[in-house]
Amino acid sequence: MALVPMKDLLEKARAGKYAVPAFDVSNLEFVRAVAEVAEEMRSPVICMVVPPDAEAAMPYLVSLVRTAAGQVSVPVALHLDHSPSFELCQQAVDAGFSSVMIDGSSLPYAENVALTKKVVAYARPRGVTIEAELGHVGKAEVYAGEGEDEGHLTDPADVDRFVADTAVDALAVAVGTAHGIYTAAPKLDIPRLQAINAVSKVPLVLHGGSGTPDEQVKDAIAHGIAKLNIFSELCVALVDGLKEFLATNERRAPWPMYIYEKPLELMKDVVRRKIELCGSAGKA
Repeated sequence: MALVPMKDLLEKARAGKYAVPAFDVSNLEFVRAVAEVAEEMRSPVICMVVPPDAEAAMPYLVSLVRTAAGQVSVPVALHLDHSPSFELCQQAVDAGFSSVMIDGSSLPYAENVALTKKVVAYARPRGVTIEAELGHVGKAEVYAGEGEDEGHLTDPADVDRFVADTAVDALAVAVGTAHGIYTAAPKLDIPRLQAINAVSKVPLVLHGGSGTPDEQVKDAIAHGIAKLNIFSELCVALVDGLKEFLATNERRAPWPMYIYEKPLELMKDVVRRKIELCGSAGKA
C-alpha cells in the first residue's frame, strides 16, 4: 500500500474514539518492528522521523518506510516529527513524507502562528498533513511531577483561535506529558484535555507516550487523543536487546542479522503493547 495522509487516519480515529500509534523510526529494525506488527494486528500506523535522523538520513528512511508500506496491507503514514524550521518541513514534503509537524511551541503565539501558516501554505497544496503544537511539551529529565508549573500547558481558550489562524490538520497539546524517560510519574490534566477537545475542530495529539501510565493514556484517548507518540520505549528495547546479545555472544562473529534479532523482538513487543493500548488493533 502507498503511504497515506495522516489526516485520514486521525479523523477516523477521532470518530472511532481510539488513537493511532505513532513511532519514531531510526533504522531498518525500527521500521520492521512497526510495519510487521501493524500488519499482524491489522492496525493503522504512523512512522515518524525526528530531526536529527531526518538531517542525517532522510532519503534512506523515506525509502525504508515506503518499502515497508508497500509490503503490508494496512495504512502507513510517514511523518516528520518536531521540525523546528520551515526549511526542514519543505525538505520532508519534497522527499515524499505524507505528514509534517512544525513545532513553534516555544515561540510567542504570533510567531508560532506565522511559522505554522508558512508550512501549511507549502504542504497542503501537495496533499501533506500538517501538525502543530500549542502549549509546550518539555523534556522528561526536567519534569517535576504533579504540581509543577502549569504555564507551559495548553490553554483551552487559545485552541479554537489557533486552529482557525493556522488551518492545521492536527494539534499536539501539552496536558502533563514530557519527552524522554520520566524521573517522576506524570499526572495528566484530563479536565484540561476535555476542555480542549470540546472546542478543537481537529484531532488531538499526545506527545511523550513512552512511560506514561497506561490508565492515564486510556483516559486521554477517551477524551479526544487520536495520535499517541512513542520513541523512548523503542530505544530502550533496542539497547536492552543489544546488551543481551553482547553479554552472551562475546566470541560470536558480530553478523548484524544476528545482533539485531533480540532488539527486533523486544521492539515488536513494545509496538504490540502500544497498539493494544491505543485500541487501534483491527481498525485497518
